[in-house]
Amino acid sequence: MSHDAKTLALLNPTSDPQPISERINAVIDAALAEQRIVGATVLVALDSQSIYARAAGLADREEQRPMRLDTLFRLSSVSKVYVSVAALVLVRQGRLTLDAPVTAWLPEFTPEGPSGTVPSITVRHLLSHTAGLGYGFLEPADGPYHRAGVSDGMDRAEVTLAENVRRIGTVPLLFEPGTSWGYSLATDVLGALVERVSGLPLDEAVKILVTGPLGIADTGFTAADPTRLATGYVSEPSRPRRMAGMEIVPLPFMPEAEGLRMALDRAFDSKAFPSGGAGMIGTAGDLLLLLEVLRTGGEPLLTGALIDEMTTDHTVGMDLLPWPGRGFGLGFTILRNPGIAHSAETAGTWRLGGAYGHSWFVDPDRKLTMVAFTNAGLEGQSPGGRFPDELAKALYAA
Repeated sequence: MSHDAKTLALLNPTSDPQPISERINAVIDAALAEQRIVGATVLVALDSQSIYARAAGLADREEQRPMRLDTLFRLSSVSKVYVSVAALVLVRQGRLTLDAPVTAWLPEFTPEGPSGTVPSITVRHLLSHTAGLGYGFLEPADGPYHRAGVSDGMDRAEVTLAENVRRIGTVPLLFEPGTSWGYSLATDVLGALVERVSGLPLDEAVKILVTGPLGIADTGFTAADPTRLATGYVSEPSRPRRMAGMEIVPLPFMPEAEGLRMALDRAFDSKAFPSGGAGMIGTAGDLLLLLEVLRTGGEPLLTGALIDEMTTDHTVGMDLLPWPGRGFGLGFTILRNPGIAHSAETAGTWRLGGAYGHSWFVDPDRKLTMVAFTNAGLEGQSPGGRFPDELAKALYAA
């Protein structure tokens, strides 16, 4: 594991306000005692200083392997932050333009709109999930993405990134680009765009554009050390169940959808395509470092102007389900109305999660960042689980 001085400062608290420690410990201990989660790594930074860092519970219950601060996790949608930043680095370099059509670089990507014509999809549409694309896990088992053989990026589909994006492009759009919002495979298409513009495989491009400049060595599209990888569990009423080789995990807030197709073995498959939306593996500490870089202005990756673009709500007037009270920037949600969202956070807070049991948020007004990785989806996921909301309430109460 390789970390620079800033990362080490974030992982080693210099101060520990007792109320914060007590309240967050109580949330973690209760979730473990009630067997809602198996293990967790929770980090909190205030004004770039760590005020809380704890690894609790087990990375693997059956092997009694303890959770550690350097435990690796399958990131699922946490991957979107890294790939969105990679695309914006290319914008900073003048190699990509937010409002240019994607076909300028991916001329073969021409999905039809609802009217039967081929509309213009821009880079901004992909980053803000307003392109009209969807996700297989949000549709029935016989939905159009499943019929087209599209992978959501967490199964073991034997396709290349280029082939998966080609298949995505054969499915008609759900709405005209820019007219509505839908959580989608847009970041996978964005990953293909990053490949085409950079001339590099996506894993190498993310390393050169994002993780490398920050000294991050543990986060990428393969497990840096498989012995440190947390085992995945599925939340069930009694206690989390160890995931089988291939799972279809239903979504409680969308009973009509088939659910998430998840394969733990994908993390060990060297031939698995690099899914920009769900395919990365990494640590909580690495994500905390990246988020703090974004919160403090973006250097050495992005300019302040690009951070402003990234953290502006690009979905004004659109409803985001299942995120009431939130809008979407260029890569993550933006809190519009804490009351409607039933959130303890400040308006303007950035947040996203991951289906394997992860959540994170950045409150720029309070200079506050929290990363909470668990190995129990959906309890640890934001949205979906109690654990992320309980952590946020405990932190703000303190």
